[in-house]
Amino acid sequence: MTTTGEDHAAALTGPLWWARWRSAAFDVGLAVLSAGECAAEGVRFAGEAGIPAAAGIVFGLVAGSVLVLRRRWPIAVVLVSIAVAPAQMGYLMGIVGLYTLAASELPRRIIGALAGMAMVGTLIVTFVRSHQGVADGGLKIGDWLVPIVAITTSLGVTAPPLLLGLYVGARRRLMESLRERADSLERELQLLAERAEERAEWARNEERTRIAREMHDVVAHRVSLMVVHAAALQAIARKDPEKAVRNAALVGDMGRQALTELREMLGVLRSGDGLERRVQGVPLAAVGVAAAVAASRAAEGGEGAGDGPCLSELEELIGQSAAAGMVVALSVEGEVRLYGALVEQTAYRVVQEALTNVHKHAAGAKTHVRLAHRGDEIAMQVENEPPPEPSSASSVRFPSGGNGLLGMKERVAALGGVFVSGPTEAGGFRVSAVIPT
Repeated sequence: MTTTGEDHAAALTGPLWWARWRSAAFDVGLAVLSAGECAAEGVRFAGEAGIPAAAGIVFGLVAGSVLVLRRRWPIAVVLVSIAVAPAQMGYLMGIVGLYTLAASELPRRIIGALAGMAMVGTLIVTFVRSHQGVADGGLKIGDWLVPIVAITTSLGVTAPPLLLGLYVGARRRLMESLRERADSLERELQLLAERAEERAEWARNEERTRIAREMHDVVAHRVSLMVVHAAALQAIARKDPEKAVRNAALVGDMGRQALTELREMLGVLRSGDGLERRVQGVPLAAVGVAAAVAASRAAEGGEGAGDGPCLSELEELIGQSAAAGMVVALSVEGEVRLYGALVEQTAYRVVQEALTNVHKHAAGAKTHVRLAHRGDEIAMQVENEPPPEPSSASSVRFPSGGNGLLGMKERVAALGGVFVSGPTEAGGFRVSAVIPT
């Protein structure tokens, strides 16, 4: 993890305004060197100014010690170095002060103004001292070289620390910008990982719901018919042996069909176990797999395209219910045509589950199945009348988990359709669904 902002502020462990103790020790060392330099130069300045040497030493110590403030107040350090330039002292303070000023976050106009002042001050002092040296004979150069010496000296003292400070400041800002971008990218990646995990969990929940719905639709209808035939078999076993044999054969057929469909579904689930184990713990991969599965289903025309039931099998479904003793009538309106596999499967499952509920809760009731083909939608309705004998519905004792209506509603809603169910005024029950095509 990088440290910027609040983390960087928390990382400041040095005294006062220093970030680290090492920085404080370095600045104190520079201040000691600068104070020693200024004190030594203060002796010469005191002799030229006609003041006591002790005064010059104290003045130099105080002026040179200002360098300890370079990180806190770089402007003050540069101003002090400019102020003591006529006394020919504070060269180290001036160089370090200009470097610190250029590397700071101060506006460029302030840096340029102070650097110009320092260069002009050094230029004037060097020019005056050089001219005095030539006049006194201490400097063996021509008068025409004095301006060149002054300009060269002022540039040599001010330009290198200024340019180096600008470079270091720009590099520091670049590193901080890269560090902030890295932190921002890390936060974004973490957020994406969290969202991917949420999507993967959502995909797993949706898949579990879909599997539960398929299991219920595939098994519940046939098992309900088996229970109905078994009850009828028990009732007529002694009275009508031939019919009992037929019912027993139907129970066997229903059981084999239920087992076959159950094995097919379990085989599909078992074939995906290895893939699920491979992507477990990798949220982004799980999302990718879920997306690929969804895309393949869409490309094939929907969930289980080509393998699931369709509307052409509706008469066979109703015939099975009729064979179980239900009085059921089918009416079709509009021109029969083909729909998408998912639409036909959903319509078939709605009718299938509605008939299963009639077997469970209204055995013996007359049932009407209506199918309407419209321009851009298909509508279906399954309505049963009250059972002829109130006790007949409970004689078989079907267990009920309340998942059938919920599964139908989820299927229809997933296709953007409308699902309505509820009792009728005559005492029966009605299930209606409209699915856009």
